[in-house]
This record gives sequence, C-alpha cells and structure tokens, in this order.
Amino acid sequence: MKLAETTGQEGVVLTVNSVTRDSGGFITVSGQFKNSGSENFNHTSAWAGNERDVLASGDSVAGATLVDKVGKKRYYVLRDTGGKCLCTMGISSVDAGQTVPFFAQFPAPPNGTKEVDFQLPTFPTMTVPVSG
Repeated sequence: MKLAETTGQEGVVLTVNSVTRDSGGFITVSGQFKNSGSENFNHTSAWAGNERDVLASGDSVAGATLVDKVGKKRYYVLRDTGGKCLCTMGISSVDAGQTVPFFAQFPAPPNGTKEVDFQLPTFPTMTVPVSG
C-alpha cells in the first residue's frame, strides 16, 4: 500500500508504504526508493544526515525525522547501544531501474497523533497517517 510518494534528486522516487505504531513505544516507517532514471544514483550519503551520532551508521537513512506538528515535536531515528541507527544501513547507491526497500524506527508520538511529517534529506516533506 502506498501512503505517500515524492521525487528527489535525479529522479529517485521515495515511497512510504507504512507508518505503524508498535506496542513497544516506537513507530516503524517502511517504504522503498526507486531509481526511475537511466543513471546510477550515488548520492545516498546525504540520507544519513550530519549529526555526529549518525556517522556510526554509515550509508543509511539515519537522517530521517518525524514531525508531530500538533505536538510541536521532532523525532529522530532510534539508536542501538552502539550508536547505530535502527534503520536500513548499507545503501551506498541505487542503480538505474533498481528498487531498494528501507525502514526506520522512531520514538512514538502520543497516542492521539494521527499523522506525522516524514522528512529525509534531499526529498520534500511528506505528511503520512499513523496506523496502530
């Protein structure tokens, strides 16, 4: 199921398929990147963000954030005890025509929050519904 879709640099399409609240107090965002262009896309390092803490995750989607506009709060990707993101890592490129799945886990906003803005560097912000 497609909740939202946007196009970033060089025709790479970001699709969010689910934003699910889990009983453990977090939200998992999952989706995919599709390179609809004819050239390989090698600029994925921007997706990791530039916080010092995210550098441990290397090529990843650790730069993603969720924004609860009603609660006026921004949520960052969760980290494990070693500082690595609880997200897809190892995306160094998206080849022409390739589709690459991704996920990222965030602290959950309050139960009353029904939608959030999903942000990933180099892509426009997308408002997506929260299920669960």
